[in-house]
Amino acid sequence: MQSFIDTIKILIAALLIAGIIRTFIIQPYVIPSESMLNTLQIGDRLFVTKFSYGIHLPFVEQEILSFGEPGHGDIIVFPYPLDKSQDYIKRVVGIPGDVIEIRNKQLFRNGQAVLEEYAIHTDPGTSHRRDNMPPLTVPPGKVFVMGDNRDHSMDSRFWGFVDKGTIHGRALLIYWSSTRFVDVKWDRIGKMLR
Repeated sequence: MQSFIDTIKILIAALLIAGIIRTFIIQPYVIPSESMLNTLQIGDRLFVTKFSYGIHLPFVEQEILSFGEPGHGDIIVFPYPLDKSQDYIKRVVGIPGDVIEIRNKQLFRNGQAVLEEYAIHTDPGTSHRRDNMPPLTVPPGKVFVMGDNRDHSMDSRFWGFVDKGTIHGRALLIYWSSTRFVDVKWDRIGKMLR
């Protein structure tokens, strides 16, 4: 009987430790769409550091400790502003005070064209909001995000800024990649993200 109680205690302790790690330290995330191609592919599984910018209270979007600010190029996970039950992953292209503009698919930040080796465009056509956007200033406490697959990403161009306090964390590395467990993409495993 004592060994059964000890086993239950160990299981409870393990679940508590796993919960603390997932809530405050690191969380796995699976890429479900093509919006971040070619940087992230469908089936990539990655670790997201939960403490990159601060510590949040579990189950609410409230930051209790701040450790820093998102930077240009950071890949972040956050609740989709139009449906908080969904998590999105995008790249930060604008931080507070930046003036963001898009002209014929080219991103401009503070009046300067941004060299983005990670961004791809697969649609030769142009559309108004997706490919041409008037200058917007990123307000305090917000970031402007875009998917790397610019022609196939719903991002800040369409639904606005992301609150810094709602960011779950920053993508760290790919720990596994496959759409089914039989087609493992071995060359992607262990890839650090930036």
